[in-house]
Amino acid sequence: MIRAQFRIRLPDGVWVREVSEAFPDASFKLLAGYRLEGKAIELGEIVADEADACVDAMRAHPAIARFELLESAGRRALGKYEVSDTNLYEFVDTSSLPIEFPIVARNGWFTFDLTGTREELERLQTVLETADVAYELQSVITTTETESLLTDRQREVLEAAIREGYFEVPRECTLADLADTVDVDKSTASTILRRGQATVLKWFLSGPEAKGRRVR
Repeated sequence: MIRAQFRIRLPDGVWVREVSEAFPDASFKLLAGYRLEGKAIELGEIVADEADACVDAMRAHPAIARFELLESAGRRALGKYEVSDTNLYEFVDTSSLPIEFPIVARNGWFTFDLTGTREELERLQTVLETADVAYELQSVITTTETESLLTDRQREVLEAAIREGYFEVPRECTLADLADTVDVDKSTASTILRRGQATVLKWFLSGPEAKGRRVR
């Protein structure tokens, strides 16, 4: 199996492209969503210095019929909303590969992970090229080669760091926040994180499989 990360330019007219380009430093994370009768119901998180302004922009956008703010604190806002844009779900139908949440939109682009066979990912690239969609294949990792690369604890902490935005620029959680998430002290979290990062980087830089390549 192959695990790949894609970065794709959002189509013109899609609400999240318009809103994310209006707030280029903000991250709009789609945590869950499904399509229902020509609309989509989604759960999303905004991470931005101006999170309240992003919420106002979403509420004001004509593609969003209903927005319910579930939680707001500091730079984060969590909301459930109904949207008429269903391009993402049409793309999933075309690709025949399930997209793994969260999907992150930032400044007109969205980034997501996919897992499948090499043939399935090559078919997806063909679909994207045929549709003349601007995209980048940021990384490709053969999962069978990485199963024993990290300890279970290193994988847990690294996955939590990615999920919580520890590696984002600007950083969306502190080391202390990450330590709380994985239920260890700050010093232990730092050690596990550094060792896991070092292992992955050494493997990535020395092997051919995990080389991301810019496609267009």
